[in-house]
Amino acid sequence: MSIYDVAIIGSGPGGYVAAIRCAQLGLKTAIIEKYNTLGGTCLNVGCIPSKALLDSSHHYYDATKHFATHGIEVSGLEVNFKQMIARKNEVVSQTSGGINYLMDKNKIDMFNGIGSFSDATHINITKADGVVQQIEAKSTIIATGSKPSTLPFIEIDKKRVITSTEALSLTEIPKHLIVIGGGVIGLELGSVYKRLGAEVSVIEYMPTIVPGMDGMLSKELQKTLKKQGIKFFTSYKVTSVKNKGKEVVVIAEDKKGNPIEFKGDYSLISVGRKPYTEGLGLETIGIKVSEKGQIETNEHLQTNISNIYAIGDVVKGAMLAHKAEEEGTMVAEIIAGQKPHINYNLIPGVVYTWPEVAAVGKTEEKLIEAGIKYKSGTFAMRALGRARASMDLDGQIKVLADAETDEILGVHMIGARAADMIAEAVIAMEFRASSEDIARSSHAHPTFTEAFKEACLAVHDRAIHS
Repeated sequence: MSIYDVAIIGSGPGGYVAAIRCAQLGLKTAIIEKYNTLGGTCLNVGCIPSKALLDSSHHYYDATKHFATHGIEVSGLEVNFKQMIARKNEVVSQTSGGINYLMDKNKIDMFNGIGSFSDATHINITKADGVVQQIEAKSTIIATGSKPSTLPFIEIDKKRVITSTEALSLTEIPKHLIVIGGGVIGLELGSVYKRLGAEVSVIEYMPTIVPGMDGMLSKELQKTLKKQGIKFFTSYKVTSVKNKGKEVVVIAEDKKGNPIEFKGDYSLISVGRKPYTEGLGLETIGIKVSEKGQIETNEHLQTNISNIYAIGDVVKGAMLAHKAEEEGTMVAEIIAGQKPHINYNLIPGVVYTWPEVAAVGKTEEKLIEAGIKYKSGTFAMRALGRARASMDLDGQIKVLADAETDEILGVHMIGARAADMIAEAVIAMEFRASSEDIARSSHAHPTFTEAFKEACLAVHDRAIHS
């Protein structure tokens, strides 16, 4: 029997990063993955393939809507959807191969099969052919991620009533895609197919889309996506979703309780995700799980079984790949005897629509709720020379700073390249910068990041370009 210092169950961003960090720290490490490819949901049916399709569809949208204004005349433009999906698959394949390379480079043993606990230090690995292999691990990290949630009355047939997994591998562009859920996944995939010519209707139970984000972002994003042609039905309660052959019929109640019928050829169910812990044998060793199905841990991500840890989507907190990575690194270092930490307040959130949406820290609503006195500064992207040059005029940046100390408490941005720009805000807040610190830092001109500086200037009513 092989004996390891650490075994990781699951090879998503949390799992494979934890494995690499364990190996770097001199720990003999094994990683167990049930699927044939490494990378988990993020790489195979999540972050990476969705961004590939978002980029491809954005190129097409630009060509049809903006090229002529730039003086580029294009005729006979059409979508080769089969090639678009093939390119997405190639991106996934290359990235997965990269993780295999990293496992080999770091001398991490890989096991293919379903990992389940025999006891606290022994893991059974059931291969596809039914053969069971057992390994021993002094410590184990559970990193099995999550899977799409649904509603009790919805039958996901994976043909017409689909999840994000199927939406990434359709064989045709929908005529009318009905998206149930106005969160990140629904809006990103809705954007992909709207750009490619589909009619897209988004039905959201809450009064706003991307619930939980700052109200300014919800309002601005809905306004810009509506301008692009996506239809929104907020404060609508879905009561029925039925596959009628080549048609999906969705019934939803409006604010007054009146039933409204929607008809489309596909319905994307994007009402969140839930922890994936089936088959782990948690009950065998008595690991505690919450009512939401999340594995319960302490501040060190340690379960009630002291040598077993859990990270990523199976524990509480935002279901984000980069949050899982940070947790994987932290647990590896804790096992090695170090004392790392994570500031969960500074885990950024991003929506990869266009314009992009990104945020870190407290929302204005949360500050009001907590009774924290703050100052706010905003700056519109259309006031930037760089935005006018590239025709990316939509969006704005809002900076929230402590009323007394001026420490930045939250940054909320919607605009071109916001997903990349948020990193500056994260670093600033990690070092507890004030809005004046950013305002006095030189930003290259012309760039989109000038908007962050201007928003910080606006906190003190001294923005230059607005």
